Amino acid sequence: MLTGKTALVSGGSRGIGRAICLALAAQGADIAFVYAHNAARAEETVGLLKKHKVRAKAYACDVADFSATQRLVQSVIADFGQVDILVNNAGITRDMLCMRMSEQDFNAVIDTNLKGAFHLIRHTSMQMIKQRAGRIVNITSVAGLMGNPGQANYSAAKAGMIGLTKTIAKELASRGITCNAVAPGFIQTDMTDAMPEGILQKAIEFIPLKRIGAAEDVAHLVAFLCSEEAAYITGQVLQVDGGLRM
Repeated sequence: MLTGKTALVSGGSRGIGRAICLALAAQGADIAFVYAHNAARAEETVGLLKKHKVRAKAYACDVADFSATQRLVQSVIADFGQVDILVNNAGITRDMLCMRMSEQDFNAVIDTNLKGAFHLIRHTSMQMIKQRAGRIVNITSVAGLMGNPGQANYSAAKAGMIGLTKTIAKELASRGITCNAVAPGFIQTDMTDAMPEGILQKAIEFIPLKRIGAAEDVAHLVAFLCSEEAAYITGQVLQVDGGLRM
């Protein structure tokens, strides 16, 4: 159980992020989550979280902004008293073949997906060091392990998160803080819902389990990695992909 713990989850208002927030709340954790734009969806998520009888609050923040994330973490600590768990889930896509990809689209994905994770780790780690305990989980992707045509920016960012995960795991291990990465494959989200049916079905052919996953499949693993039962697991990349990359 995570009763008495506070989790900060980026990209927590929908999809995998919302499922992670709900899974952690089901274990008793208070939830502070970050959203980018959709305040109505964020408030809906707050309502769902409060059904678990935990404290929950949504914060609007651009995780690509170093100073904004610093203020965010300060606000969360002021409101909740501590940060015990950090889940870096915020991410965007700007897909295009590399030869046609703009510098702006490359930078936008790197800044949100990779630098955003660095920013939140940077600003929460001192609090965790003082507590001599903490859990950090970075949501990467199988695209960061195997690449994906049309996603040079996204794959590079997600691969970078794996290197970041292993480095942070080594830097903070002596303070009782673990850092792991979870790499989803095809998961039912707004992103997959927007894929043309033919392309999605072709992708499913390469998945040994012959189906896409649910957001809860990712969330349950994250909740485990945040628990005391996972205290001796750090620096690892765990795939939730139906066997897509073996």
